[in-house]
Amino acid sequence: MTAVERPMTPLEDATDDSRGARLGRTLLAAAPIFLVLIVLLVAIGLVNPRGFDVGYYLALLKRAAPIMVLAVGQLFVIVAGEYDLSVGSIVTVVVVAGAVLTAGDPSLTYPVLGGLLLFGIVVGILNGVITTRLGVPSFLTTLGMLLILNGGVAVWTGGAPRGSLPENLRVFGREGLEGVPIIGELPYSVLILLVVGVVGWLLLHRSNFGKQLVAVGGNPRAAAFAGIRVDAVKITAFVISAVSAIIAGVLLAGFGGLSNQAGEGYEFQAISAVVLGGAVLGGGRGSVPATLAGALALAALFTLLNFLRLPVELRFAVQGLIIIAAVGYASLRLRASR
Repeated sequence: MTAVERPMTPLEDATDDSRGARLGRTLLAAAPIFLVLIVLLVAIGLVNPRGFDVGYYLALLKRAAPIMVLAVGQLFVIVAGEYDLSVGSIVTVVVVAGAVLTAGDPSLTYPVLGGLLLFGIVVGILNGVITTRLGVPSFLTTLGMLLILNGGVAVWTGGAPRGSLPENLRVFGREGLEGVPIIGELPYSVLILLVVGVVGWLLLHRSNFGKQLVAVGGNPRAAAFAGIRVDAVKITAFVISAVSAIIAGVLLAGFGGLSNQAGEGYEFQAISAVVLGGAVLGGGRGSVPATLAGALALAALFTLLNFLRLPVELRFAVQGLIIIAAVGYASLRLRASR
């Protein structure tokens, strides 16, 4: 008597049959950014007076940590087929609120950080609910949230932020573990980046939620037929993005100081990094390691431009070219694979 096999659900069938092929396509799409990153790091070593100094590259990683953390959160939203333009304004809120609410008092740091974390979760939920339940395109939802938060900060501070950031808040972005062999100091920001990267990798590539997120981004209707709660998955992605912005804001506050424009432009840098990492705008595909490489490549490119003494304003043109080129390359690759 032979056992009767249980029929596979649509989600299981799509997951098991295409997992290897999807992983292969993701790795193939991500490969170019690692080559670009290596070329940029070598170029920096050639023009840097300190040469290929390990300490300098670690300092570069330390400076890039906020945008790398931010890009990981943005990746979840883009894989879900959405956008989050509010992250830069959330970073600004963290820096300004950290200074205003603590007024430099170290005893208030952790209560304020806890409140900011809850604030980020609420913003993420609002972005997700407005997008999914009210049907407002995420581009417009999060653009509106960006304007609301930036306007709120401007009204709250009168255009000139006051207060100061306590040292035990700035320590995350400025200091590190001393006495580490070879490198001397291991920045706390790099350790936090490592934790965020590992957690992001586990969530997207090794969890059931990650499989659901990819399914939702690839084909929301088919995902819904497979029993996935599409709205809940997308809302969770927005929450992850907002929490990553809170973390990035804390890191940026460490070495960037107080400014009511602290997070300006970071939303576009995060999207550029995700696109550079081979993620498909429209959803369904993305890689955490490749996104981290894309963010670091972006920081390395800006560093190289500084070494070459090119105008700072050129960064915006470079970002635009990067987005257009990366999206164009991804479109050609998808068209060729059909």
